[in-house]
Amino acid sequence: MQNDFCSPGGYIDGQGISLEPIRSLIPPIQNLLAIAREKKVTVIHTREGHRPDLSDLPPNKTFRSRRVGNGIGIGDQGPGGKLLVRGEFGWEIIPELAPIEGEVIIDKPGKGSFYATDLEMVLKLKGIKNIALAGVTTDVCVHTTMREANDRGFECTLLTDCTAAAFDRNYNAAIKMIHMQGGVFGTTTTSVEFAKAISAM
Repeated sequence: MQNDFCSPGGYIDGQGISLEPIRSLIPPIQNLLAIAREKKVTVIHTREGHRPDLSDLPPNKTFRSRRVGNGIGIGDQGPGGKLLVRGEFGWEIIPELAPIEGEVIIDKPGKGSFYATDLEMVLKLKGIKNIALAGVTTDVCVHTTMREANDRGFECTLLTDCTAAAFDRNYNAAIKMIHMQGGVFGTTTTSVEFAKAISAM
């Protein structure tokens, strides 16, 4: 939940996409974070972003990101700084969902949270086998991470009221893909049901 995906002047906003469905996730994620922190459930945040010199930004990613909306792509200067570049305003997690001291932050150069990161090492060292996913966008970063986790043997649950996509059709397709073949990538539930489960721990 970074400014480039959730705030005016960010990458998503620059594509002319409404931020309303994305920002509607903030209250349920806030509630979930409060319960998870109270119950000492491990919270891990992720941020997509590239090195300031853009040495880890593939040309194809720049090219494709410039083909939509206002033509300003990843790595280009936007209203809030260079889009999806580490250290810039857009790269920061929104203040409403800011990490607290002790919570792990994974900085990733790609869509998935496992590619070119130490997330798998962090999870294994903490003995974590089950992952609940929240954030945006369901059809890109969240889904990619869920697939990566599934391939590595983690059991995954996507929280439907804490995830969203730019377009409803993409969101619905992403959820449908999780449920196919008996739950090929994992399962889905709501934050309310998940909160009940961890509250009983």
